Amino acid sequence: MLKLVKCLKPKIALSTVLIATILSGCASQVNTKDEQEKAYTFIDKSSLVERLAGEDEINWWRNLNSPQLNQLIDDALLMNHDLRTSQLQLQSTLARIGVEEAKFLPQGGVVAGAQRGDVIETTPRQSSAYLSLTWQLDLFGRISALVDAAEASAMSQAEQRRLLQIEVVSSVVKGYVSYQGHQRKKQIIQLQVEALEQSVNVLEALFEEGSANELDLNRTRAQLSQQEALLPAIAYAEYSDLSTLAVLTGQLTSAVSLQNEQGIFDLPFRVALAEPSNAIALRPDINGALYEFSQANSLSVAASKALLPEVSLSAFAGVLSLDSLGLSTSNGQWQVTPQIEWSLLSYPSLLAERDAQKYLSEAAYSEYQQVVLKAISESELTLQRLVEQSSLQRYADQRYQYSNRAFLQAEAMYEEGQLPYLELLDSRRDLLSAEENDVDSTISLLQAKVNAYQAFNGRWSYALETF
Repeated sequence: MLKLVKCLKPKIALSTVLIATILSGCASQVNTKDEQEKAYTFIDKSSLVERLAGEDEINWWRNLNSPQLNQLIDDALLMNHDLRTSQLQLQSTLARIGVEEAKFLPQGGVVAGAQRGDVIETTPRQSSAYLSLTWQLDLFGRISALVDAAEASAMSQAEQRRLLQIEVVSSVVKGYVSYQGHQRKKQIIQLQVEALEQSVNVLEALFEEGSANELDLNRTRAQLSQQEALLPAIAYAEYSDLSTLAVLTGQLTSAVSLQNEQGIFDLPFRVALAEPSNAIALRPDINGALYEFSQANSLSVAASKALLPEVSLSAFAGVLSLDSLGLSTSNGQWQVTPQIEWSLLSYPSLLAERDAQKYLSEAAYSEYQQVVLKAISESELTLQRLVEQSSLQRYADQRYQYSNRAFLQAEAMYEEGQLPYLELLDSRRDLLSAEENDVDSTISLLQAKVNAYQAFNGRWSYALETF
């Protein structure tokens, strides 16, 4: 069978030979379990999985302790129309397996008829009934290969549905985090507007007294207008989040009502995986590509078997009844005919079809390799993003702490008469700006953690099947 670990190394040149070995073999179905095990071994050797070992990630979003979020995800898994469509497509694909399996059975039907006419004062009557069957014997495995292809197609569709479930759950969590983040940012902007309004009032009074210049007053008014302009944008962003959650949960936007839950940003929410290697190896995009390769391989084998003769049995059994002048006669007959059909004159077409399917199978395997590499690369990239956002969050926290100290110092100096009121207001605006930056970093860090769980989805996505 294929050696996935070797094929994924940079210096490889034997993949074509390995493919040819499979296609020339008797088996019409790729050993997916063997390939999954080799993918697991390859991924387990990568250094990225060592950093994530920890708790079980099943239902990881529940660690945010948000009943609203839990309900949104339950509603999305139950009522999302894309998931419903995918489920019906999967059922259709499963039904097609029965279409191919039925070819193992005899094909045919029953015909019954009667006839009556008048000829020279004679009334002949005739009735007949017969059964005709054709049974194609799968001596060379062509039908078996088509059944294997149908099964692989169904498994691929099931993985596509699981991939869609992952996207739905992750999108709900992201939308919810974004909504709560916009709620928090709106509060900070409103505080900044209040601070700037106070500054404008003070500057106007000082300007009238001749203690302040018009330049400082106009600059402060401009800052106030800038902050006020952010409020409509925040309101639209909140509505956009609600609209996204409504579509994901199969509802109208007006039906989605969320409470303020700022506590999710203060929880010790971390990325931890019970089995990091399986979290990648069992990803639905990897399994889906593997089943697509298995389907292409089975179709290639079926195309190769089409070059061989087809052996079938034809059977006929019937009864003919004649009723004329009061006399009745019934005759029965039957026959069984073995038949060999070999499409020698169609060989050029069959050879071209075999070659076409062979290339498609090789292309499917190449795509499978690419999906594995992309999955590993994506997982590594999400971890690097997580490290970056953690660093940015740390710096944002430090900025907020220093800004808070500066404001407390300015407040104390103002009370002692050592600092004018305008500088105190400037310190307060700096503090609010640092707090806004800290909130942005907190939201981005939480989104990065969600992206990490979305990338390492191999295990927790299987638990979604219980819904």
